[in-house]
Amino acid sequence: MARKKIGKQTIEFIDPPSIISTTSIVGPKEGQGPLSQYFDIILEDDLYGEDSWEKAESKMVKEAVKLAAMQGRLHLEDIDYLFAGDLLNQLMSSSFAARDLGMPYFGLFGACSTMAESLSLAAIMIEGGFADYVVATTSSHFSSAERQFRFPLELGNQRPLTSQWTVTGAGAAILAPMRNKGPYITHVTTGKVIDYGITDPNNMGAAMAPAAVDTIKAYFEDTGRSPDEFDLIITGDLGKIGNEIAIDLLKQGGLPINKTLRDCGVEIFDHVRQDTHAGGSGCGCSAVVFCGYLYKLLKENIFRKVLLVSTGALLSPTSIQQGESIPSIAHAVAIEGKLKD
Repeated sequence: MARKKIGKQTIEFIDPPSIISTTSIVGPKEGQGPLSQYFDIILEDDLYGEDSWEKAESKMVKEAVKLAAMQGRLHLEDIDYLFAGDLLNQLMSSSFAARDLGMPYFGLFGACSTMAESLSLAAIMIEGGFADYVVATTSSHFSSAERQFRFPLELGNQRPLTSQWTVTGAGAAILAPMRNKGPYITHVTTGKVIDYGITDPNNMGAAMAPAAVDTIKAYFEDTGRSPDEFDLIITGDLGKIGNEIAIDLLKQGGLPINKTLRDCGVEIFDHVRQDTHAGGSGCGCSAVVFCGYLYKLLKENIFRKVLLVSTGALLSPTSIQQGESIPSIAHAVAIEGKLKD
């Protein structure tokens, strides 16, 4: 019998794993945004000393993992498993970083939901007694994503106001057994693929919002908890438009949580001053907002309970060219700064 599964989609940990350290690395534009003070490294050049954007993204992953290990007072050899993912074909950034790091590696693809996916699986690995230390990491890069999914940057194509700006950044979090200090992962809710028929790749917030709503509702139905218990419920990268849609859908579903519902894609940029249109997106969006901003406030007990709901649009260049709609998914991770005695 599955003792730790509650409801239809949620796992409740008996011995909640600890998040012992995190690291966030971001590009220059992210470093000029409202959360700049919370990031560990802000790059002056988004090539990061490399000769391609893809190599720069992979280097961000590698360096984020190394710094997280150092901050956790660990050697790389102490880490049992690496869970990593990105947006590029065949997980190029993650796999090349894993090659250099030399760790047992699980490559994950959940599009921009991958940070919550990696945290979920790392927590299951730790609480199940299969590892002592696991690192969860996710990355994206504006220029590598633009080259793969949209247009050559040299063309200078005009972006519609519904579009979002892919975050250049990588976040890494190291998990360990409960005996370590928190914050702790208490629940994970695995999302389902939701598709409302949106076909516009420049309006991914609208495509992902129903998936976020489905997972948020599943979490509260499975656990019996109230949204009022949380200081913050934060989606991954719905952006300004997707966030507004999610609030409306939650109200229609009888779960009005607009007072605590925020979005990483909205928080990371000043969309007016920085001209990011609907906000941020990309695997690195919820990764750096969590590993930088949210984790630090959880450690300082400014936030006591946070529900991180990373959202992902499961499109590809091939699916868009074939006229397919955009299936989406969201995974939720409940994180508490302290546990009750």
